[in-house]
Amino acid sequence: MIHLLGLLGYPLGHSFSQKYFNQKFENEGLTNYKYELFELPQIELLPQLIASQPNLRGFNVTIPYKEKILTYLDELDTFAEKIKAVNVVKILSNGKKIGYNSDYYGFLQSLKNTNWNLTGKKALILGTGGSAKAVRVALQILGIEYQHVSTRYHNAQNLQYSHLNEEILADYQLIINTTPLGMHPHSNLCPAIPYQLLTPAHYCFDLVYNPEKTLFLQKAESQGAKIKNGLEMLYLQAEKSWEIWTQD
Repeated sequence: MIHLLGLLGYPLGHSFSQKYFNQKFENEGLTNYKYELFELPQIELLPQLIASQPNLRGFNVTIPYKEKILTYLDELDTFAEKIKAVNVVKILSNGKKIGYNSDYYGFLQSLKNTNWNLTGKKALILGTGGSAKAVRVALQILGIEYQHVSTRYHNAQNLQYSHLNEEILADYQLIINTTPLGMHPHSNLCPAIPYQLLTPAHYCFDLVYNPEKTLFLQKAESQGAKIKNGLEMLYLQAEKSWEIWTQD
């Protein structure tokens, strides 16, 4: 019997996961596993999709459903509950659907792997979506103070892009882009921060992995900032997903 896994989102033209997992299955001789794309124009179609795929054992979740999917699940693990966003769903043999978050784990490990000296540093999280929430929890685990930067919200935890000035950027030296700005095919876009205020004391992490060096990272690097993209994070969260699906 084929164990079906997949990726839920809309649109899915940029998917890394299908190629990654099907290559993994081939390399490891896992002939009873298959990974497909489930491109749903609206989340309300999810129950219908699950009912039509009796061999579905789980799936990853991407934009724009990481938060919307919560009401369709029976249970959340500890971190997914804390983050209030899900990017991994496991379907048990009795049909129970459990939500997990491997984004926070992938980001946490990838940030640790940089060997950046972040002691005493504070972070700006660009964006407020599901990925931003996962990054926030990872920073809490590391004891790094943070603020979100948003185009929409402004309160005690959120700054607007127009508020970013020399004083703030001197105080917040880790900058993390959790928005899709700059992702292929829109690689000419980037978050609207004052890049001229970045220095060699800054660290810039982009969750986007395609292109390898986004405009955000290019501009940061030109100011001497240290940079990293989201590719390693993607591999780490993918392997964490596999661990979740295959653990008893």
